[in-house]
Amino acid sequence: MSIQIHNLSRVYATTTGIFKKSKKEIQALHQISLEVQPGELFGLLGPNGAGKTTLTRILATALLPTAGEAKVLGFDVVKEAKQIRPRIGIVFGGDRGLYWRLSGYDNLDYFATLYNIPTEISRKRITEMLELVGLADRADERVEGYSRGMKQRLHIARSLLHDPELLFLDEPTIGLDPVAAREQRKVIHNLKRAGKTIFLTSHYMFEVDELCDRVAILKQGSILVSDTPASLKKLVTDLEVIELECFGVPPERVAQIRDHHLVISVNVVTDEQSQTLQVQAPVGADLVQDLLAILNGIQVRKINSRQPTLEDAYVKLMDGETKIRA
Repeated sequence: MSIQIHNLSRVYATTTGIFKKSKKEIQALHQISLEVQPGELFGLLGPNGAGKTTLTRILATALLPTAGEAKVLGFDVVKEAKQIRPRIGIVFGGDRGLYWRLSGYDNLDYFATLYNIPTEISRKRITEMLELVGLADRADERVEGYSRGMKQRLHIARSLLHDPELLFLDEPTIGLDPVAAREQRKVIHNLKRAGKTIFLTSHYMFEVDELCDRVAILKQGSILVSDTPASLKKLVTDLEVIELECFGVPPERVAQIRDHHLVISVNVVTDEQSQTLQVQAPVGADLVQDLLAILNGIQVRKINSRQPTLEDAYVKLMDGETKIRA
């Protein structure tokens, strides 16, 4: 087993107030239990603040748990951290941790030295890793000239120099533009095909659906469910999603739609040009005319009905009520 976690908890102690300070405990993780198989790409989903990074840091031996047990590659994260660290690679979201005035190649050469990789081996590994992440043709350029996506791919190359058995990717596409994020997902997919065990955290549902063998959904430090993306989507096979593209829908009209007896949930997606109301309802509810009546006087540009996605299942699970409040 690559990862074994049993009743793992983590509590942070903090203080509140300016003049009259009082101590407060924050439960970041609460009795987490899960397993990750060798060669598996396991995804951890959850909103910001759910505890994803905390769990990743504990498994990577960068943070101690408060209670419970966790083993990585058969070693205890508290008692046997020194045996774990040479066997894992870590990539945290963001572009820190690189030397911008050095070239991509020289960055990897420096980190290979820190990993104590012999020169005759490191030269070959650096070339292979630059090819893997698609940076071979930019290897001699300074990192300060790299895009954010290129820096993220260089982070992955750095984490693979010592050929780790297990790779931790903490929100590896955060802040990337769509093209760069797609390139990053391609790199991750290639790592999976090469047989690497990967523990991936994200809050991008489509990303997890595309990449992961199994996924766990984390909410306020607790795991709601752990299963394959396909199985999670079966939770909403009895629903359909009606999308209405419009503009200037007042909150009271949204509330009216939400209160309709056949509506399961309403999510409002807003951009500079329009609003899209995503309405979950039972299959065959035939709600369109009722929705248009509620939106009377508001221009509705487009109406579309689609099958629910992993994101729809996620929304339903995160709320846990008959009426999901978006």
